[in-house]
Amino acid sequence: MKPFSKEILHIENIEEVCDTIVNKLKTDVAQKLQRRGAVVGISGGIDSSVCMALSTKAFGPEKVTAIMLPEQDSSDDSKNLALKLANKFSVKTIEENITKALDGFGCYRRRDEAIARVIHNFDPKVDKAKIEIKQDISQNIPGIFSVTVIKPNGEVISKLLPVKEYLQIVASTNFKQRSRMSMLYYHAERLHYAVIGTPNKHEVEQGFFVKHGDGGADVMPIGHLYKTQVYQLARYLGVPQEIIDRTPTTDTYTAEQTQEDFFFQMPHKEMDLIWYGWENNYKTDEVGKVMGKTAQEIENIYKSFERKRNTTEYLRMRPIF
Repeated sequence: MKPFSKEILHIENIEEVCDTIVNKLKTDVAQKLQRRGAVVGISGGIDSSVCMALSTKAFGPEKVTAIMLPEQDSSDDSKNLALKLANKFSVKTIEENITKALDGFGCYRRRDEAIARVIHNFDPKVDKAKIEIKQDISQNIPGIFSVTVIKPNGEVISKLLPVKEYLQIVASTNFKQRSRMSMLYYHAERLHYAVIGTPNKHEVEQGFFVKHGDGGADVMPIGHLYKTQVYQLARYLGVPQEIIDRTPTTDTYTAEQTQEDFFFQMPHKEMDLIWYGWENNYKTDEVGKVMGKTAQEIENIYKSFERKRNTTEYLRMRPIF
């Protein structure tokens, strides 16, 4: 086993890795799925951008359709960057605003009712809100969600979420990913294309996806790649620099929220390396020396990784027959 280092996840032959993914994508879609092209939901994020770029190499831009799926809480940046990406790769785009569908499901109403039970002066018409984990992952404290409301005057109110309200908020907002999945499959079936899933390794293995939502796809070409490796592919494939420079965001709640705040609890560059160390049985003191942390802190992070993977196993399970 090679010594642990900050370069351990660097892809030596990026061209070979991309070619392998592209060739497998071609084979899986044409032979296993018997489909003739790809539908990709694009959001201006790094993962969906790389998946669209890989699909373009696999099938040609004429057999890739990129679907933009905004709703009332979406950032304008998401659409603008998605369009820039599609133009760069000469891919046809379709915009499907899912706000009315979500309103019909009661997504916003159910979410806001739960928030208001915790923060009683919450006004969804003017206030912005999000949920987030504030605990330090290196302290071996299970992540507990808080709800944060930002008033128009800048006042910030944050309270720990009781289980009932947390579950209702998550169940409500999950309508967003599940509605997007339904629309992707509409276009995929209309065109006889495959739906390309965009989750990376951490999203799959830590459970940062919605079952039958963004976890619903026909093939996941980057599901085995760490986030830092996804960025390496993005630079090689020519993804626009604005997308590469963008901070990864959930783009789910009305208040701005990074993926680190919402779920991962640490920057992806650190998380990737420590996860690699955990997954490959590197000793905590060896990883700690490289990462500037104590062996105990690394041990606590290892425990957090194991806890997240175990508690989210339900999301990865196939139906029980």
